[in-house]
Amino acid sequence: MKLDILVFGAHPDDAELGAGGTIAKEVSRGKKVGIIDLTRGELGTRGSAEIRDKEAAKAAKILGIAVRENVEFADGFFVNDKAHQLEIIKIIRKYKPEIVLCNAIDDRHIDHPKGSKLVSDACFLSGLVKIDTKMEGDGQWQDAWRPKVVYHFIQWKNLDPDFVVDVSGFVEKKTEAILAYSSQFFDPDSDEPETPISSKNFIDSVIYRARDLGRLVGVEHAEGFTVERFVAVDNLDSLI
Repeated sequence: MKLDILVFGAHPDDAELGAGGTIAKEVSRGKKVGIIDLTRGELGTRGSAEIRDKEAAKAAKILGIAVRENVEFADGFFVNDKAHQLEIIKIIRKYKPEIVLCNAIDDRHIDHPKGSKLVSDACFLSGLVKIDTKMEGDGQWQDAWRPKVVYHFIQWKNLDPDFVVDVSGFVEKKTEAILAYSSQFFDPDSDEPETPISSKNFIDSVIYRARDLGRLVGVEHAEGFTVERFVAVDNLDSLI
């Protein structure tokens, strides 16, 4: 299956928090979107890997994405080395996305910038024809493939976006997908320990950020992204 957009997150719920509105909007436009979770979030204070597996499946259904996979790297301990890069290259070549979205380039959780750089490096390496990889299962050699662009969503830290996507009308679905992770986020009846993301203030801040970025560009809600390389446009009208 060829995908239009492939979204990578270090943990289940990263994609929803950083780009849930954009994902929902692109799906509504008929785009084929997939999510790849790098870890199962097994080191998280609340819940468990098994619970988060079920929550991720529920969130995927809410967003209407075409595919979701978990590569089961070690939460907190995966690194940006050849072995990990090759696993990501196989996935990129399997789905041949035009656009890749991935973690924030700088953030509070160490896995986020690690995952960001790992995916970005793998996207470049995936285009090199002398790197040989095989499809899982059928053993067929894969063709080289390099996504046209890699964009990084914004997470805990308030990074300055290089561009924003108007997600007006899709924040409710984004929020529904986030709250599918009931083990992780605000629940007044939960007996789980408090974490930086389990407060009502955190969920409110995600919605407020979308509203504030929207305010800055004259729409109701927006999500911000950063880029590593210049983005080319065909003409000035493309920026309107």
